[in-house]
Amino acid sequence: MQIEVTADVFRLAQVFTISRGSRTEAQVLTVRISDGGFVGMGECVPYARYGETLESVTAQIEGLAGVVTRDALYDLLPAGAARNAVDCALWDLEAKRAGKPAWELAGLAPLAPQITAYTLSLDTPEKMQAQAAEHAHRPLLKIKLGTPDDMPRLEAVRAGAPDSTIIVDANEGWSAQVYADLAPHLVRLGVALVEQPLPAGEDDALIGMARPVPVCADESCHDRGSLPALAGKYDVVNIKLDKTGGLTEALALRDAALKAGFDVMVGCMVGSSLAMAPAMLVAQGAKVVDLDGPLLLAEDRDTPLKFDTAGVHPPVAALWG
Repeated sequence: MQIEVTADVFRLAQVFTISRGSRTEAQVLTVRISDGGFVGMGECVPYARYGETLESVTAQIEGLAGVVTRDALYDLLPAGAARNAVDCALWDLEAKRAGKPAWELAGLAPLAPQITAYTLSLDTPEKMQAQAAEHAHRPLLKIKLGTPDDMPRLEAVRAGAPDSTIIVDANEGWSAQVYADLAPHLVRLGVALVEQPLPAGEDDALIGMARPVPVCADESCHDRGSLPALAGKYDVVNIKLDKTGGLTEALALRDAALKAGFDVMVGCMVGSSLAMAPAMLVAQGAKVVDLDGPLLLAEDRDTPLKFDTAGVHPPVAALWG
């Protein structure tokens, strides 16, 4: 078994801004695992918020030796980007060896297209209204907020896309008081979901607080070990493979979250179709699907995911799984 990791860069279609900063490209790591004439592929996006860099994640992956299995990965790598890329590559390798799709190996029903959110970049209210109007045909729009000027932006987006469902992501940018003040306006503007309004280390303030709009844990939820601390604070958990450390844990987290009474959102970092493909297995039946990474790119993998009015379609074997 040979494990190879390379850094790849995909240009974005336009500058993408959130409260933490702006970017013009997606920097990802691609893992290829070769064994017996078969090659499995996976992708991860190291995230500085969790102390990850391209270099540190590459070192984690290159530190693996010998024959690696998905079960062994739990002891070899922690939850995070490195384990994600390797785990997904192992799923792809297993599917190619078996001549069966990954969903079948996972014991799932055949995959169906899923309506995905489309994320609007943070900008002035005027420019965000123009973005919203351009994408008003999309059924689900996501807005990155978390600044002192959030209400004018939200009002502008609603004016630009009066019929779209809107979800907002505060990226840990609000205090408990700010969220309490904004909540009635979120209801008024028909917001369907609020992602991570408070910093992950300060979200105890959500306990006992009225949640007229469902609140989703993102930075506060990584894997199954996160769930006990989320009770009473959140209604939904956002499952991202770069947080769970791969598809294996993501599927287990989805089942555990549903059993614990949470709804499920499936999200992504800004990556290529290769990163979104395994997440399609987790996205089946989710309350919210946010796998729009490829829609933000100016370039993608040679065999990209298909997006149309039915949503994002399952991957073909030439891409993954």
